[in-house]
Amino acid sequence: LVTRARVQASALTEKLTALGAACIEAPVIRIAPPADGYAALDGAIAELNAYQWLIFTSVNGVEHFFARLHAAGKDTRALGYARVAAIGAATSAALRAFGIRADLVPPEFRAEAVAEELRPLLPPRARILLPRAQEARDVLPDTLRAHGATVDVVAAYETVPEIEDAAIAQRLASGEIDMVTFTSSSTVKNLVKMLGNITPLQQVKIACIGPVTADTARSFALEPDIVAKEYTIDGLVRSIKEYMQ
Repeated sequence: LVTRARVQASALTEKLTALGAACIEAPVIRIAPPADGYAALDGAIAELNAYQWLIFTSVNGVEHFFARLHAAGKDTRALGYARVAAIGAATSAALRAFGIRADLVPPEFRAEAVAEELRPLLPPRARILLPRAQEARDVLPDTLRAHGATVDVVAAYETVPEIEDAAIAQRLASGEIDMVTFTSSSTVKNLVKMLGNITPLQQVKIACIGPVTADTARSFALEPDIVAKEYTIDGLVRSIKEYMQ
C-alpha cells in the first residue's frame, strides 16, 4: 500500500513495481496551499534581502517557494547573498532545478542534523527563513533560536487529509495487503484517522522512510518492521528489498 500524495506516489510505485511488487495507491494526504493563502510566505519573499540563510526541508517547500517567488515577478537573483541549506538529496535536487546549489546538505536528513551542521556557520544574530509545511515540527527553529538566531517560519504549503476510502480498510482486513509504506508522519496520522483505529494495520508489515515517521507510527502503538537507513524514496525501496530477501 502506497500512501503518498497522489502527485508524488508514482515514483515509489514504479520502483517497487520494478522489483515485482503489486502496488495499491491509496493517497491519504494531499498537498494544498497554506491556510493563510501564502500571506506569510509572500511577505518573507518581499524582504528576502534581510535573510542570511534559507532552509528548505522538502521538495514541496522548494516548489511552493519558487512558485510564489515567480508570482512576485522575481527570480533566483532575489536571494542575493543568502546561503541555502537543504534537508535531503531530493530537496537539494529540487533546488538545482531552479538553478540553486545548496551550500549545506547535512549527511543525515533530519532537522536535528541540520541545526548541528548549520550552527557553526551562522553569523552573529543571524536571520533565517524557513519555508515549510504548515504542520511541521518545531525542533529545527527552536534549536536555532536557542543558539541566538532569529528564525522566521512561514507556511509554504499544508498537508491535508485526502478523501476517505472505505475499501482500503476492507482490503487490509482481508489480508490482501502485505505491507504499508509511510513516507511522512502525515501519512501515518491520516491513514489511522481514515481507518478509525489501528486494528487493520496490526496484521501487516510497516515500512517507514525514516526515524521521525517511525516514531509517529510508534505513537499509535504500531512498531515498524522497516525503517530506511537513508531517508529517501530510494533508501526506502532498498530497505524493503533487503527485508524481503
